[in-house]
Amino acid sequence: MAAAKGYIETDRQVRALLEDVRSGIFKSVYLLMGEEPYYPDLLCNAIIDHCLQDWEKDFNETICYGSDVDADTVITAARRFPMMADRQLVVVKEAQQMKSLEDLAVYCQNPLDSTVLVILLHGASADKRRALYKSVLKTGVVVESLALRDYEMPQWIQAYYEGRGLKIHPEAAQLLAESAGTDLGKIAVETEKLLKNLPEGTKEIQVTDVEKNVGVSRQFSIFELTKCLSYRQGAQALKIAAHIGETPRFALPMVVAPLFTHFYRILKYHALLDKGRPQPGEAARILGVNPYFLKEYDAAVRNYPRQRAMAAISLLTDYDYKGKGGDAGEATPAELFTELTAKLLNL
Repeated sequence: MAAAKGYIETDRQVRALLEDVRSGIFKSVYLLMGEEPYYPDLLCNAIIDHCLQDWEKDFNETICYGSDVDADTVITAARRFPMMADRQLVVVKEAQQMKSLEDLAVYCQNPLDSTVLVILLHGASADKRRALYKSVLKTGVVVESLALRDYEMPQWIQAYYEGRGLKIHPEAAQLLAESAGTDLGKIAVETEKLLKNLPEGTKEIQVTDVEKNVGVSRQFSIFELTKCLSYRQGAQALKIAAHIGETPRFALPMVVAPLFTHFYRILKYHALLDKGRPQPGEAARILGVNPYFLKEYDAAVRNYPRQRAMAAISLLTDYDYKGKGGDAGEATPAELFTELTAKLLNL
C-alpha cells in the first residue's frame, strides 16, 4: 500500500502548505508535479490568489506557459526585483513543455527571497536524478501527486473528508468513488455541491446524501453488484448487471476492472486466513478496504473457495479481452456483462 501512504502524505503536505500560503508564508520555489493534477493545481491556484494584492499584480505577476518560454526568459523574470511590493510572482504552467526545463536549476540553486517561482508540470514529473529536482528540494518545496488506482479512491475520500472535519460512511465513500472514478477534482466539485445542500451541522455523510445530491444510485452500482456476488444473491445481481449494461457510457473493461479487484481481494483473504484469522485492522489494511467491509469478505470466502475465486479471475480476464474487441462474437457489451455475471454466480 505504498501508493496509499503516498497520497495521504501528499494530502497532509499540501494542506500544510495551503495554510502557510493563506497566512502569507511562501517558499522561494515550488516544483509541483505528478500524474494526478489535483494537488499541484490546487496549490498553484492558491499561491496565485494569495501571493499578491490585486493592485500589486500588474507589475509583479508573470504567468506564462512552457510552450511559449525558455529557461533564460523565466530566469530573467525571476531575477527582477518587485515594484512597490514585498515580492513578485512568476508562474510557469505546463512546464513539462519547456525544452530547456532543466536549465532552471541554475536559478533554483540560489533563488531570490523576493521572488516566488512556481514550476507547474501537468501530468508529468521532473527527473529526480537531475539538478532541477535536487536544487528545488534544497531551496524550495517539491510536491509530487501520484495517480490513484480505483480501489484506493474510497480511502482517499475518507481522508479528504476527515481533512474537512467530516466523516463519511464507508458505503457512501465507495459509492462516491464509483461515481467519480479516479478524478480527484471531480470529487472536490461533487463534495462542494453536496455540502451546500446538507443541513447545517452535518457531521457524517451517509449513502442517502450521496444518492440525493450527486445523482448516483447504490441500488444499481458496481459496489452493490460485488456485494450481491459475495452473498450469492443471484436474482438481484443479474438485475443490477442488466441495468448497468443499459447505461449510456457503459464499457465492459471499466466494469470488469473493479470485479477483478474484488475477486483478487477474496484470494488475498484466503491466503491471510490460511495463516490464522488476522486482526480486523490488519486484514483491512492488507486488503485495502475499510474494516466495515470485512463481514462481506467473510461471506465471500465462504461462497467462493480458493478454486472458485481463481476461476472467477480467469473468467474476468477472458471477458476483459472480449470487451476490448477480442472474440466477442455478435453479443453486445451489455449482453456479455450479464453473461459474465451469470457465470460468476454459477461457479
